[in-house]
Amino acid sequence: MGAPEPNEHAQALDGELLYWVTFDTPQYDTGGDGPYRKAQIWGRYLRTEL
Repeated sequence: MGAPEPNEHAQALDGELLYWVTFDTPQYDTGGDGPYRKAQIWGRYLRTEL
């Protein structure tokens, strides 16, 4: 959705980036909130598909 942004949160890793992602189907978070169609995700939680 755009270029990655620096993560300036106090608990972010040095050089960690934030990414906007769009979900194929709306998603709920672990607390049951949602549905979300897009979200800003910390780089450490993203994995590439094989």
